[in-house]
Amino acid sequence: MQRHFGVSPPSVHQMIVTLERNGLIRRQAGAARSIEILVPPENLPILSWLCIKPSKSL
Repeated sequence: MQRHFGVSPPSVHQMIVTLERNGLIRRQAGAARSIEILVPPENLPILSWLCIKPSKSL
């Protein structure tokens, strides 16, 4: 995310915290790289644009 958006590590952390606070993602405490996207796949137009098939929900 840092490279993609051209921002500092603290900025990335703030982005993650904001997404979580707004209910768009969920993180598992104590587990690295444990971000789960909570937005339904049909609400993510980028998935259809990239022809990515959404994974099954757990």
